[in-house]
Amino acid sequence: MDGRNAVNSGVKQSLGSQLLSSGVSPARRKAIQQAIENVNKPGFRIEPSAILPLMKPVTWFPPMWAFACGVVSTGEDISSNWSILLRGVILAGPLMCAMSQTMNDYFDREVDAINEPDRPIPAGKISKQASWIITFGLIVTGFLVAWSIHPYVMAIAFVGVLMSHAYSGPPVRAKRNGWFGNLIVGLAYEGVAWLTGSFSITQGIPSTESIALAVIFSLGAHGIMTLNDFKSVVGDNIRKVASIPVQLGEKKAAVLASVVMDIAQIAAISILVAKSSYLTASIAVLLLALQLPMQKILIDKPKEKAVWYNAFGTLLYVLSMMVCAVGIRP
Repeated sequence: MDGRNAVNSGVKQSLGSQLLSSGVSPARRKAIQQAIENVNKPGFRIEPSAILPLMKPVTWFPPMWAFACGVVSTGEDISSNWSILLRGVILAGPLMCAMSQTMNDYFDREVDAINEPDRPIPAGKISKQASWIITFGLIVTGFLVAWSIHPYVMAIAFVGVLMSHAYSGPPVRAKRNGWFGNLIVGLAYEGVAWLTGSFSITQGIPSTESIALAVIFSLGAHGIMTLNDFKSVVGDNIRKVASIPVQLGEKKAAVLASVVMDIAQIAAISILVAKSSYLTASIAVLLLALQLPMQKILIDKPKEKAVWYNAFGTLLYVLSMMVCAVGIRP
């Protein structure tokens, strides 16, 4: 056995011990070991059916919704601007968000081999080289669509690419620390998308209220990202990724996520009240009130209920975004 094989053998044995101590089943341990071999395997492989899963469509909704909120917040007639709205939501979701997911899967492939061994790269369906071709294809297409809306929107899209790389890739790799990584994602998915939607319609500086809501809901999205990290605790512990659940423990992380999301909504409601938008403020208060008992369930059983809350509790949060967008219209 040469030196390299000896080192690899030692790493595999160490990983096997860590997975065993984490309570991972034998079948899943076997799948993880195979995934670890797949992620850095040389050669070019791409299964067409794996391209869409690599782009992770389930993540597209938040930036698409935020872009739409930005459009609505302007008070302009949507029917007269349907083309911009359509191109904007495509840019925000199936292009820029998908790009961020494929880029993240490349840089995160060794962590995904543990947390999600069925993802396209760990599963051996798409090689790391092929994933980069997909990423660059999305970037180029995104720039073209952004330019068709406005040259400044293409500049914003370029900033979005830089933010994606700062989150996932070296030398920054902000996701190594959940405090910073979650902040970047919240700003990109909610704030940048919201303000891009507003600018795309008016081609001018968004209103003070629109800017304030974009920032507020971006900060609140830090809580959503914290909940999203619950599914990755085992791999994050092994690979030394300091997500919020890893740093604080699952219960405290659930409390933090809930408080951050609630404070953001309270701040947004205060803007509606200041603008005398009492009807929309009342609806936003109701949406917040409905989240509170759900948050108690989450905090009582954070590991079991994080995915459930992300599906249902977070839905009320994003509905509040649109309610607030309507409430600040001129």
